Amino acid sequence: MADASGGSSMDRQGTGGQWVERSVLADQVYKEILARLMDGKLESGDPLSIDGTARELGVSPTPVREALARLEATGMVVRAALRGYRVAPMLSQAELMDLMEARLLIEPHNAEVACVRADDAFLGQLERSIDDLRRAPNGPQFSDYSSYWEADERFHRLIVEQTRNRFLLGAYNSLGGHAHRFRLFGGTGVRDARIAIEEHSAILAAMRAGDAIAARRAMAGHIAGVRERAAREREHEVVTDSPHGHN
Repeated sequence: MADASGGSSMDRQGTGGQWVERSVLADQVYKEILARLMDGKLESGDPLSIDGTARELGVSPTPVREALARLEATGMVVRAALRGYRVAPMLSQAELMDLMEARLLIEPHNAEVACVRADDAFLGQLERSIDDLRRAPNGPQFSDYSSYWEADERFHRLIVEQTRNRFLLGAYNSLGGHAHRFRLFGGTGVRDARIAIEEHSAILAAMRAGDAIAARRAMAGHIAGVRERAAREREHEVVTDSPHGHN
């Protein structure tokens, strides 16, 4: 969408014609493409043209390219030489369990280290993320549960960032665990909000107590719980998608 000055409505701020910072614009484009992936508007194998998406969103190709590179790092989209980007297939049941196994190896360690390095500011941020989870809607479309997804992802990201270890952060980013699992919620909404909030609260309580081992165990319990629930959700998706899965 172009504005009267000939610029993109997403490229410019609404007043004064000032350019939105490039990182902010790329984040907006990322969220728009992510929403389409989560809601199934972009299906496995669909091509993702940089120029075509830029024209559709009314932006230059640069923020689209940056957003797709970010999604590629999480495995949500894939890029093939001379063919461009395509939507990655949904993870199989085995792949989803492998993802959860990797998270179970990494995130309890993150929680233990973060607990040792916790300060009041960090603990306050964790508490706010849990408060945001409690207030967030979790309806069937990504626009309904995107704020829940953001608060949930923020909780885990705050913890890995508190480790102050860029390699742990890189490993966390490469997993894309939240995006892959939340992709299962398209059309149904978040089904485990209550128990997930309780598990987050247990992690925070251990950190407030300064008990790093308890924080590690609470995070391990949370990821194990997520793994079990993800397995059930994936089984439900397979059953309902099969020709004999509908009653």
